[in-house]
Amino acid sequence: MENKKIELIRLLSQTDGKPISGEHIGRKLEISRTMVWKYIQSLQSQGYSIISSPGKGYILNSVPDSLLPELVQAGLETDILGTDIRHNAELESTNDYAKTIAKYAKEGTVVVAEVQKKGRGRKGFDWVSPRGGVWISIILKPSIVPADASRLTLVGGLAVVDSLKSIGLNPSLKWPNDVLVNGKKICGILTEMEAEIDRVEYIVLGLGINLNFNTDMLPEEIQDGSTTISDELGTYVDRLEFVCSLLYNLEQYYIHFKTQPFEELMERWIDSSDTIGRNVRIVTPSKMVDGRAIGITLSGGLLLQKNDSSTEEIMSGRCIYS
Repeated sequence: MENKKIELIRLLSQTDGKPISGEHIGRKLEISRTMVWKYIQSLQSQGYSIISSPGKGYILNSVPDSLLPELVQAGLETDILGTDIRHNAELESTNDYAKTIAKYAKEGTVVVAEVQKKGRGRKGFDWVSPRGGVWISIILKPSIVPADASRLTLVGGLAVVDSLKSIGLNPSLKWPNDVLVNGKKICGILTEMEAEIDRVEYIVLGLGINLNFNTDMLPEEIQDGSTTISDELGTYVDRLEFVCSLLYNLEQYYIHFKTQPFEELMERWIDSSDTIGRNVRIVTPSKMVDGRAIGITLSGGLLLQKNDSSTEEIMSGRCIYS
């Protein structure tokens, strides 16, 4: 039934506001006109505005402001990501939910929440996730060793950068997991995994993107350092189109990640970096390291030139600009 719904939404979306007859829909979907009407009623009950024009057919007037699976899949051009989408009106955390299903879910499964009640950033920091944002987690199952898992955080950042550029923004990447616009945080990435000593069982790549809401909806203490897409552009962006673009870009980078040497992606990340060349302080659970960020390593770590001229690779930590 869900596949037929997706096909029906695609048909209705491609008519440029012109009615499409129930007979034509039935032929395309290989169902009866009675079943066409039942599908139309089902979609209307979910918030789709579908106008019935007697003697002419159906017109899709508007769709819900929601990342429903059939809506996202109707606009997807991917082969791996999004073939299974688990949509939720509200979750504690998309990453936490994804981890409960990841072992048996197929690769590319996407978990979506309209609102997160307890979204998490790195090191357990809260990630405020009001309605209007993009809060998704993608289940990936690459054949890699655990030491290479942090590379996927960089891959996720590249996909977000390309999607933001496509709508007219000029983003940059802050190591290890932030995307900035005009020096303010617009996206955070949280990568978590289940692994054995020599192989990764699965990786959950969580993306939290501030899209269609104002920064005054965020806690006061982070408002100055945060921004949203709608604040930057002065208008709301179609969330469905943005998510479809994001998943497409992520799939292209993921295929490259699995089939090509990592050096090219590493160079692309450096080209978009806001961190390389800066004096930084990295705070880890056990120490603080000061130095100049001079590069990214093949493991996804930050290469620092310290004040004593020695270099050190930092694999994780909070990055503070000096």
